[in-house]
Amino acid sequence: MGKDNVAIRFNKVSFEYSRDKQILDEASFALRHGTKMTLMGQNGAGKSTILNMITGELKPNDGSLFVDPDMTIAYAKQVIPREQMTLTMREFFEKCFFEKKYDIDRLIDDVLEVVNLQAPHDRLIKDFSGGQQARLLLASALIQDPDLLILDEPTNNLDKAGIEHLTQFLMSYHKTCIVISHDADFLNMFTDGVIYLDIFTKKIDQYIGDYYVVVAEIADKIEKDERKNAQYEKEIQANKDKANFFANKGGGMRLVAKKMRDKAAAMEEAKVAVRREDKAIRDFTIPVQAELGGEILKISSFSIMQNHEIVEKEARISLKKRQHLLISGPNGIGKSTLIESLARGTAKGAKIAEGVKVGYYRQDFSTLNFEHTVRESLFSVMPSENEEQMRAVASGFLLTKEIINAKIGTLSEGQKGLVAFAQLVLLEPGLLILDEPTNHINFRHLPVIAKALDKFEGAMILVSHVPEFVEQIRIDETLDLER
Repeated sequence: MGKDNVAIRFNKVSFEYSRDKQILDEASFALRHGTKMTLMGQNGAGKSTILNMITGELKPNDGSLFVDPDMTIAYAKQVIPREQMTLTMREFFEKCFFEKKYDIDRLIDDVLEVVNLQAPHDRLIKDFSGGQQARLLLASALIQDPDLLILDEPTNNLDKAGIEHLTQFLMSYHKTCIVISHDADFLNMFTDGVIYLDIFTKKIDQYIGDYYVVVAEIADKIEKDERKNAQYEKEIQANKDKANFFANKGGGMRLVAKKMRDKAAAMEEAKVAVRREDKAIRDFTIPVQAELGGEILKISSFSIMQNHEIVEKEARISLKKRQHLLISGPNGIGKSTLIESLARGTAKGAKIAEGVKVGYYRQDFSTLNFEHTVRESLFSVMPSENEEQMRAVASGFLLTKEIINAKIGTLSEGQKGLVAFAQLVLLEPGLLILDEPTNHINFRHLPVIAKALDKFEGAMILVSHVPEFVEQIRIDETLDLER
């Protein structure tokens, strides 16, 4: 397969969407058949763009890109396209193949076993939970048995059992694999190295070794570069000071001054372009709705899915100000369905007090209008359009002036998540309902988000499969749907 066992080679590849949105600048790396690599980079750096270039959806503006023509490729994206939500599961899997598969039901059963999911083949995609949809996305790539498997945030929405299942599968998978993920423990189990896309230099660095070793190596390189630059800075300043001193002496000393300035300029050139690490978002507070008192939410009963049947359960939950509820349970039991019905006010057996503003963070971002710009999206939750306030909040979430006029639909999933959090700040809700708020979000932002949720003064309902995240937040009560 392929020349000299190379599956993919980027040679000085440049790519830009528009003049002010360059993603790659003469970037190079090569990937051999049978290797498993992690693709790293900041939210919005262009990781998904690289994957779309490998699959042929996008073409480079410059440089050469080799992808082994004999290699079959399957790409499990982060979310199922909206237009596929009304398909049955069988139709969804049939779309994975160019030709008709007469044994499609057997293939579906085999692949569902790999992703640890059981469901009738005529069930509609939209009737599956977020976690189950994540498994279906994964299964849609695996069913093709590709030579190159591309997985974009495959652990999002997966519970502990799902992640263990996937890890075991990838450890025994003998073909080529590229994974984007923020889950360090998961990556460390199977990855051979890291392809790092630098959002500032638009270049790609390649590292070989297990994930934790590579991350330490990257940190070490940054530290060395910074030390080297600090030394240069000192010498540059000394030369500038000397140059100024000699220039003031006049006559022949001006030549010495010029030499000093040239030396300082040469050192400026020699300074290394240190990778400025991904910035974390600024600390923020979600202000609580004014004049909020008494009981905010009461839940006396709820429904769950057990063995493909809806079962009613009783509950005695009352949330007031400063009370945080965690809803837990395995994928498919009905967590998202329950909190969506709470957010919409259609849940039987639950009542939100009149006049309470609800801030609802959905894991699929369907509360955002993908046709709106970021500006329109943020203004839509504000009582009156205050440009200064909106921009101040947006910049804290790294929604810079370049992004503010972009349509929501063009943003990366991580950037959509930051827009959703900025909306919550501007909304000033009385009740916060959060469905998997860590999905797609850069790991550097998570402690900042946890801190804000921990301090939220209104009532809050949280669903999250990430124990390290939940541990940082004050939880007053847990509703375990399985019990």
